[in-house]
Amino acid sequence: MIRRFLVACVLAASSVSAVAAVQAFPSSFRVQDIEVNGATIHVRVGGHGPAVVLLHGFGDTGDMWAPLAKDLARNHTVVVPDLRGMGLSSHPEDGYDKRSEAADVRGVLTKLGIDHAAVVGHDIGTMVAYAYASRYPDKTDRLVVMDAPIPGIPPWEQVVRSPTQWHFDFGGPDIERLVAGRERIYLDRFWNEFAGTPSKFDEATRQHYAALYARPKAMHDAFAQFHALRKDAEDNKVAMMTKLTMPVLAVGGEKSFGENEAIVMRNAATDVTELVVPDAGHWLMEEATDTIVAAIHNFVDGKPVAGTKAK
Repeated sequence: MIRRFLVACVLAASSVSAVAAVQAFPSSFRVQDIEVNGATIHVRVGGHGPAVVLLHGFGDTGDMWAPLAKDLARNHTVVVPDLRGMGLSSHPEDGYDKRSEAADVRGVLTKLGIDHAAVVGHDIGTMVAYAYASRYPDKTDRLVVMDAPIPGIPPWEQVVRSPTQWHFDFGGPDIERLVAGRERIYLDRFWNEFAGTPSKFDEATRQHYAALYARPKAMHDAFAQFHALRKDAEDNKVAMMTKLTMPVLAVGGEKSFGENEAIVMRNAATDVTELVVPDAGHWLMEEATDTIVAAIHNFVDGKPVAGTKAK
């Protein structure tokens, strides 16, 4: 009986610590819900200094950026929104093309009194970050893109033919019925197959995001992010005719997009620095936290980034 009690206590303690595995933002950060373009964008803001915007992708929310936000806040104003239809932002019926979401980001910054910023994106956030930099180049100090293709920019046509990208066209009312109540199973596919080491996307983190994606309309709007990719591709084919000139850091996981991130960006920008993170898959913040935090902080500060190649 005593042994069972002790085991129960250990399990309970493990459960409590696991729930805390998704790092909280520092208490100095404030949370705001900002109305822009028919959406309410949930935003975390903290720190002081030149502004940096952090844009998440599918499978997580702005919560993913907490370790980086904490570090950057030492000498930067850090702005971390949840994209429209994701996390704790509202669920408009439309506006999921990435140029529209870039306008959301611009609207948030304007309401915060921020004129220009460095912009960092991962996954879908990379697509929004590129759309922002191409739409507002004079407002973008530096750009960081992480482990995702950009619609319309070569080798996009090869990327969309990969069997691993079947989810780009997944969705619709019947698919939503199929996934409803099974969000965790669907998300596990991404956290497992796209990770270099799936265990680094730990159980507590999976529970945290699965609960957010189980909220009403969350999966509907997540599918909408992907359904907009064809429009995004057409928009970007026009945008890439004028190459970006601000410094760009293109980051890929060695076991995921790798050097292809820089290949993509060299088709769309003139000043690209390449970083391939050893042993990491797609989930760079979870799989290589210290490396990513140091690389991005050094880059936005204009300092050398370890392990990079420039062109």
